[in-house]
Amino acid sequence: MEVIKAALSAVLLLLIGDFISTFFYHVPEHIFGKFHTLVHHGQKHRSFIYYAVITRNPLVLIHGFLGVFPYLIFVPWLWQISPGGTILGLFLAELHVLWRHIPITEDNRSEIIERLCNFLFITTPERHWLHHKNANVAYGDIFTFYDRPAQKWLKFLRLLKRKKFAGFRVG
Repeated sequence: MEVIKAALSAVLLLLIGDFISTFFYHVPEHIFGKFHTLVHHGQKHRSFIYYAVITRNPLVLIHGFLGVFPYLIFVPWLWQISPGGTILGLFLAELHVLWRHIPITEDNRSEIIERLCNFLFITTPERHWLHHKNANVAYGDIFTFYDRPAQKWLKFLRLLKRKKFAGFRVG
């Protein structure tokens, strides 16, 4: 029973964290934000900590934290289900961040892992790098099934931004 609770807690943390991160941070940051695209999708920096140090702008760290926060807000509730599962979920989320950002080479590609990830709707490094190349595709940091609704959300927010600021155009 404890194993089931741990697995449930870990899976819930990943599902809920990725959902909130995708729809309430990541997609809106692409439309209304500045630092996510500048830093994370930039060619040189990609790390909020590194960027904050070289620009001497510690406020950039807030944007880095906002990407992590959705995974942390449910920790108190999930901890009640299973402390070990909650820790496992946080560990797996961080491991996935590191894994999806590895440089892609033929040496580190595995067809078996890629098939398993596709079956489980888990974002692979190849898919995540598609997002870095084209910020309009491949949403869902951990789970690929968030991509299609995230793209609809992206279009809606773009439309909202255009309508909101349409009256402020000069000329």
